[in-house]
Amino acid sequence: MQREHKLRSYSLNSVCAHFLGEQKEEVHHSIITDLQNGNDETRRRLAIYCLKDAYLPQRLMDKLMCLINYMEMARVTGVPFNYLLSRGQQIKVISQLFRKAFEQDLVIPAVKVEGTDEQFEGATVIEPEKGFYNVPITTLDFSSLYPSIMIAHNLCYTTLLDNKEIENLNLKAEVDYITTPYNSARFVKPNLRKGLLPTILEDLLAARKKAKAELKKETDPFKKAVLDGRQLALKTSANSVYGFTGATAGKLPCIEISASVTAYGRQMIERTKQEVESRFCIANGYKHNAHVIYGDTDSVMIKFGVNNLIEAMELGREAAGYVTEKFLNPIKLEFEKVYFPYLLINKKRYAGLYWTNPNNWDKLDTKGIETVRRDNCLLVQNVVETCLRKILIDRDVSGAEEYAKKTISDLLQNKIDMSQLVITKALSKQDYSAKQPHSCLAERMHKRDPGSAPTLGDRVAYVIIKAAKNSPAYEKSEDPIYVLENNIPIDTNYYLENQLSKPLMRIFEPILGNKSNSLLSGDHTRVTKNTTPTVGGLMKFAVKTPTCLGCKTPLTGNDIPVCKHCKPKLGELFQKQLDVVNSLEIHFARLWTQCQRCQGSLHQDVLCSSRDCPIWYMRKKAQKDVADATGILERFNHAW
Repeated sequence: MQREHKLRSYSLNSVCAHFLGEQKEEVHHSIITDLQNGNDETRRRLAIYCLKDAYLPQRLMDKLMCLINYMEMARVTGVPFNYLLSRGQQIKVISQLFRKAFEQDLVIPAVKVEGTDEQFEGATVIEPEKGFYNVPITTLDFSSLYPSIMIAHNLCYTTLLDNKEIENLNLKAEVDYITTPYNSARFVKPNLRKGLLPTILEDLLAARKKAKAELKKETDPFKKAVLDGRQLALKTSANSVYGFTGATAGKLPCIEISASVTAYGRQMIERTKQEVESRFCIANGYKHNAHVIYGDTDSVMIKFGVNNLIEAMELGREAAGYVTEKFLNPIKLEFEKVYFPYLLINKKRYAGLYWTNPNNWDKLDTKGIETVRRDNCLLVQNVVETCLRKILIDRDVSGAEEYAKKTISDLLQNKIDMSQLVITKALSKQDYSAKQPHSCLAERMHKRDPGSAPTLGDRVAYVIIKAAKNSPAYEKSEDPIYVLENNIPIDTNYYLENQLSKPLMRIFEPILGNKSNSLLSGDHTRVTKNTTPTVGGLMKFAVKTPTCLGCKTPLTGNDIPVCKHCKPKLGELFQKQLDVVNSLEIHFARLWTQCQRCQGSLHQDVLCSSRDCPIWYMRKKAQKDVADATGILERFNHAW
């Protein structure tokens, strides 16, 4: 899962909830013995927990076709099945090299490689013209860019030339060999010798094309799954060949090949921009001048100036065909999609509504935006996703702005549920070079209770609490449950400044410009110092200093929890607090029922302790709120 998918958490429960929409009841290890020594019912729950531990991974493998995909990958690359799980990409490429070299009676040298710091320039990124585009932005993509460059220009270990070989063989420039742009490496043309890598890549791409053609015709679900797994394996294998040549600490590095590939890639992106802008212009009979607003590795985003999707798509197909003719076979530029509207934030950061047909949009597509990064709290993901939906789907920029302001206001007033503020990080080593919030918290938790403290490999959940001014984050990290139980205030300014502000500014700056600073200042950010949470006008939590429960004025040490002015209204205050308790109990009961439904029974207590689940924190908080509010009610009752 960690290799193939980018998720917030990789616990079994979290992964199953994401892909299957179900999860198991999380039983903490400390109560397993009690369940086993209990009665038939507790042992039944323990048995279900153990069964689901085996059943859910099997369901995941079936759903994601892991076995089929790995079998096909093993067939394509010629490596044992277990290598796919325990080793990386290089073994797949070297296996294919050996297979093809054997056919041609070639010997691959055993090279002793030591890692070097040698660098080469990567792919071109055309400088983005940041902004919010409320017109269709056509996107053209090169199909299998790096493999097709290696095939077209015959880039391989077996075709690379040096000065001595050129002299001995009496080779002529541009007739017998090519010189690559920027780095001036020289490779023999395919009419003299066809390279080993281009041959491998041709076979992979041809096999993928065949698998995709068969996939379209196939109707049997199992055969379709196999063919889809095969074409994905072939695609992955072809794309990994370039990386293999550029791995300086790899099995057979060759910087001349990898640098030449990226050099041709840069040249092609720049030429695509020139060809599109010179061809699609008013001077050639088109309505508007086409303009490339961004280019990244293997794709270009073009603003044709038209306002409807159909025209944008037609121009995209025409441009793809026109540019493809300018390059060597098999390099092919394809029309893939239109973004409308499109938010261009920066290099490798953008979002847009993704259209492949003019009738319905396919999805909200994002790249490089904080929606799944696990070092951000859930609040960041929810706010960013909601703002993007309002901007791109609802076309309501002012609505997104108001929503962001309201969220900031709620955050600063402690109205955001703590489950949205939890940050998790893996405890990956015993000693960190610098103090980290999660590692320092793990040490403190171990001192408090060694039995329940997180151990090496666990994910540590924490929130940032208020502390002395300028205190580092590692001193302010605390266990969320400990914070709830001890009524410790959250450092809301930390969450605004270090979690929420930068992602929000990245979204709104291209749209609002300098006005985007108003999100982080203004009336919605001005809050009073006393932001104690209240329900119905009465305090939910007990306070250390004796104050009147009605008007909150300080008391002079008497046992009655109200002042002399509020004492005549004691009955009214008691009823008001009773309403508070009732509303909190209803809220807790709803969360409890939700957890019971998740565990599969409405007639058993909830044992789950999954810290990946926001409902768990909400339920714990609701339980604490009920207990605190009930305590206040009892004080009223005693005084009455």
